[in-house]
Amino acid sequence: MARYEQLHDWAIRPREAVELQKRLRERVLVRPHTGKKIETIAGADISFNKFSPVIYTGIVVLRLPSLEVVEEVGLVGETQFPYVPGLLSFREAPSVLEAWSKLKTEPDAVMFDGQGIAHPRRVGIASHVGLFLNRPTLGCAKSVLVGGHAELAEERGSWQPLIDPKNDETVGAALRTKTRVQPIYVSPGHLIDLAGAIELTLRSDGGYRQPEPTRRAHLLVNALRRGEREAT
Repeated sequence: MARYEQLHDWAIRPREAVELQKRLRERVLVRPHTGKKIETIAGADISFNKFSPVIYTGIVVLRLPSLEVVEEVGLVGETQFPYVPGLLSFREAPSVLEAWSKLKTEPDAVMFDGQGIAHPRRVGIASHVGLFLNRPTLGCAKSVLVGGHAELAEERGSWQPLIDPKNDETVGAALRTKTRVQPIYVSPGHLIDLAGAIELTLRSDGGYRQPEPTRRAHLLVNALRRGEREAT
């Protein structure tokens, strides 16, 4: 069973959640990874219909560099928190942590289909859940939530900083994971810096725009939604 630290209760109102995010922000550590070499990485994805409480969650653990699947966990449940932009981690994280607790292995790092510090209050789901997991986490999103970037070169591996114009802060990167394909948006979550998040994303390349960990988790979640896979 994979472990995590229960930092706070989830029975909270949106206004209280905003204040909690502000406090959690002070605990998020964006710094070079200094622990053991990252040899396994989990991809986490969550899906729901905007006004439905039903939530589908998938975690897929891969080995690096082979991208061999080590383990998968898929859950179908109900969320207790309303849909509020900027507070989606309060809607999604409890089920991610439930899925995490069912893993038999503990991955060295976790990649989320979502944001890390590229968030209005710098606590996207990768940062929020990273505090619970106490291991390197990063967000690899398909769209921008905060910030803008300069034009990228067309080659795979090209990137430009994602900058929040409110304070000129670099919160992530637009990264070309495949030549002449739209970039993805990488941001550190916790216990990793931007350079490390970019390097880990490129190490997780399966030949698609989306890195393999989150791509596999997305496929799992979609199969759960269609009833093609049973929850584990």
